[in-house]
Amino acid sequence: MAPEAAYVPIIDFGRLNEGREQRSMVIKEIGNACSRLGFFQIVNHGICQSILGGALSTAFDFFKLPSEEKMKFMSGDVHRPVRYSTSLKDGIDEIQFWRVILKHYAHPLDHWIDFWPKNPPNYRENMGKYCTEERKLALELMSAITESLGLGPKYLVNKMDEGMQVMAVNCYPPCPQPDISLGLPPHSDYTCLTIVLQSSPGLEILDTEDGSWKMVPKMQSSLQVHVGDHLEVLSNGRYKSVVHRAILNRGSTRISLASLHSLGMDEKMETAKELVDEKNPKGYKESSFRDFLNFLSKNDLAEGKSFIDTLKIKN
Repeated sequence: MAPEAAYVPIIDFGRLNEGREQRSMVIKEIGNACSRLGFFQIVNHGICQSILGGALSTAFDFFKLPSEEKMKFMSGDVHRPVRYSTSLKDGIDEIQFWRVILKHYAHPLDHWIDFWPKNPPNYRENMGKYCTEERKLALELMSAITESLGLGPKYLVNKMDEGMQVMAVNCYPPCPQPDISLGLPPHSDYTCLTIVLQSSPGLEILDTEDGSWKMVPKMQSSLQVHVGDHLEVLSNGRYKSVVHRAILNRGSTRISLASLHSLGMDEKMETAKELVDEKNPKGYKESSFRDFLNFLSKNDLAEGKSFIDTLKIKN
């Protein structure tokens, strides 16, 4: 049975620069989406189709390379700035995970790009263009989000400008038993925000109202925006990080490009003091990207361990 489609707010991001009235409406729409769902789609985001298509195409080409070429980047060390890993397994478990991933740091681009794969030959150029445009968009989005919280558009500008960008290039091959498998287990992202481009549907988000999983519909040229754990911390829980998972199919390979944006490696995200008062006491401990990596190295997300749960203060 096909999963039920999620109702996902679609935000015309181009309206942000169409005058004060339009900007105010878009900021309100973004705030509503962040508080209700922790997730929305954006259109008219300013990234041209040739850059989106080029990034997806070069990702498909990378995963078609011979195994020995990809294995050059194989590592189980979550602290490595470029690493390839796989969760493909033979045999039947209660739930299998079925994903191949290339992860690499992407900002500052000139510092990291020479560590990226040389093959396919256009990988660095195509993915580099995509990462550059994604980062510009992420900074605009974060300004809009902090404005929607009443903190102003420049609240995190300097810290985000010096922050981390990690590209997760996900490949979900055809799966012979999609009913007992997942591409990714349920989780939320550690980031401030994550921007996702997918080649075909397969992303599901958890509906917190009824506890069911809903499929995110694919719109041509749209991008999905996830509220991450660190944005939940900043907002003192006004905005919740979205719990999501990736499902599989028998027929075709699916590619998902997730651009993850956070503060610098050791920069601590803390709750905005402006959002703490007697009625709304501080609900989260501060943490950094490195804190998350240390958590990930010791915990298995597939077992339901959650980074955000370790940050919550029991008042």
